[in-house]
Formats: sequence, structure tokens, C-alpha cells
Amino acid sequence: MIAALAGLLADPHARTVLATTATLGASCGLAGTLLVLRRRALLGDAAGHATLPGIVGAGALSLSLGGTGREPWVLVTGAALGALAGIAVVHAIRRATRLPADAAMAIALGSLFGLGTAMLSALQQVEGGHGAGLESLVTGDAATLVRADLHAAAAVAAACILLATALRDDLRALAFDEDFSRSVGRPAGWLDALVSALAIANIVAGMRAVGLVLSVALLVIPAAAARPWCRTMGGMMSLAAVIGAAGAVAGTVASAAIDDAPTGPFVVLACGALLAASLAIAPRARVTAAGAAA
Repeated sequence: MIAALAGLLADPHARTVLATTATLGASCGLAGTLLVLRRRALLGDAAGHATLPGIVGAGALSLSLGGTGREPWVLVTGAALGALAGIAVVHAIRRATRLPADAAMAIALGSLFGLGTAMLSALQQVEGGHGAGLESLVTGDAATLVRADLHAAAAVAAACILLATALRDDLRALAFDEDFSRSVGRPAGWLDALVSALAIANIVAGMRAVGLVLSVALLVIPAAAARPWCRTMGGMMSLAAVIGAAGAVAGTVASAAIDDAPTGPFVVLACGALLAASLAIAPRARVTAAGAAA
């Protein structure tokens, strides 16, 4: 592991990959804390799975207009629109039926991911399409990360820090008592939309590193690992960011030490190991309280 880390630090491109995954881990820890406290973890999953039809649709449109279907701005735009559509579908299902939130989210993420898979299969049959190289976005391909991805991850992390600092009291009230937040005139609807937007931004920024399927894990696991140790939202966000960054670095180094090992799954496994360690050594009373609060 030490030799693998030394090798990564010696290579300029590898340093970019390592810095990008670490920044994404920290950013996801920040945004994931808000999702976990709002009990909206599955909403991030729905948004992540909904990006696939958006990406495939954008790639197909680019091909039809003479493009390559792999232009970064096209894929990012398609991913963002797909994620927004996924959240809109969840809200539409809840308004039109009496289904609980978790059922609506499960329906949305399964249906939209199935739609995206079917669209990707159809695109592969198109002459010149060949999936437009979009398969790697499902599970991620950290080896393709460039400095622009690092800048995007840093911008998302900065936005999370800025908004969480500027709107600390509003977000805390929303997270712990939504009815109180509404009763005192706080814009609960807009704040909820902001939390969703931060989740979407992290999913889009991290899709090349960990992939669409595993993006929700990077959002939720660091926050869940931090929850038993913290009694304030600010403390939980800070610790979740540290855990996310540490897991991302450990996973990236582990994948570099094994030939042809994908980075995304190893990052998630490393974060999962940190979660298991956190739950194992945290005081039992805190683990119980965290579970009750979540």
C-alpha cells in the first residue's frame, strides 16, 4: 500500500486522480450529511440512477447532430437534467398516489435506470454509436480523470461549504424539525430543493470517478459513519468530509496496488470499512441514538 501511494504521488496524472477522488469524498460527505439528516438518502439513489437515461439521451442527440456523443458538457448536461427529472418523478408519484416516500423513490429509481439501460442498449445498435463509450459512466473509470474533473469537484465542495455556512441555521431547522422550520417562516421548500441540488451536483461531479450506480454510496456512507460521534450538524458534516476523503484516498491507493482493479468500487469498500469500524468502536448509546435519530 505504501509503495502504491508513493507511485501515485510520483505520477502527475495519478496525483490528479488522487486529489479528485479525495475532494469528491469530502464533498459527498458534506452533502450526504444533509441527505441523511433529512432522511432523503434514497432520493440521492433515485437521482443517481435517473442520470443514466439523461446521459444516454444527450449522447444520442449529440450523435444525431454530428457530434461524438462523448462531449463532456453534453454528458454533464444530460446527467443533470436526468437527475432533476428523477426527483420530479418522485414528487409526481407522491402527489398522484398515497404511496410513502420510500416506495415512490424505489419506483422512480428502478424504472428510470431500466429506461436508461434500454436506451443504452438501443444506442449500441446505432451505426457509429457503440454506446458512445457511456458504459464506463455506470461503474466509473477514474483513470480517465483530468484536471478539469478536479476543478469541478473542488467547485462543488466549495459550494457545499459556502451554502452550509451561510444557511447553517435554516438547514439545521429543516433537518431536525421541518414543521418548526415552516412555522417560523423559513423557506423549507427552497431549502429542500437546495439539498437536492447539492446531491445532484455531487453525483454529476463524481460520475466519472465512482460511476452512477455507486454515487449514492459515497453520499451516504461517510455521513452514516460520522453520525454516532456527533451531536451537531456542523460537527457531523466536518467528520463526514474527513471520512469521505480518507475512504476515497484509501480506495484509490488500493485499486492502484491491484492490476486492473476499478477505483470506484474500492473507494466504496474503503468507506464501508470505515463505517464498520465507526459502528464497532462508537459508544453503544451513541449508535442507538444515531439510529433512532436517522
